[in-house]
Amino acid sequence: MSTLAMAAAGVVLVGTAIFVAGVIAILVTAQRRPYQAELAPIKGSPSQGVLWAFTLGLAPWAKESVRLHWIAYIRGIIFHLVIFLSVAYLIATPWLAQMPEPLRFTLAVLFGIGALLGLAGFWIRISDPVMKVLSTPDDYFALALTTLFLASAAMSAYIIEYLPAFWIIAGITLAYAPFGKLRHFIYFFYVRIFLGLAFGRRSVLE
Repeated sequence: MSTLAMAAAGVVLVGTAIFVAGVIAILVTAQRRPYQAELAPIKGSPSQGVLWAFTLGLAPWAKESVRLHWIAYIRGIIFHLVIFLSVAYLIATPWLAQMPEPLRFTLAVLFGIGALLGLAGFWIRISDPVMKVLSTPDDYFALALTTLFLASAAMSAYIIEYLPAFWIIAGITLAYAPFGKLRHFIYFFYVRIFLGLAFGRRSVLE
């Protein structure tokens, strides 16, 4: 392993350590917050509500805003799926040289599509008057960093020599995630659980 590769590996390991520590801190803080259970009698199944929240509750027909913005919905779904795939790819990169070339090429194409969808996110925020007003510098920075993460993943999958660059960008992304906009991936689960519990208890599932 070259000096550059060793330094890049150190960056991604440090970034991973910061990411893990940050996520643990967020979870501990969230769990310490008081939870006020509903006093109304249970009319349905809370567990069924949670199951619905993570399945049919995510379907486009369950959200009016999605039914009115199909393109944005599809873009968001693909974008986030590619991000999850890129994280799995990051874990597997120590064995990148052993991956079949067709697999690496396929991954490069998928990550490239994800990066393009990330760039589309800038156009959405800039062109939509409401989104433009609501967007903060952190929104743009998080989107830029995620897009760069996907682009570097695509390059490293296509050309192995770019792997150290991907590791460096991945380390920076991981270190930033618990402290910026990207930490919403943690709160997503809390929101869906509480939504499912509330809807399940009230027996108002769609």
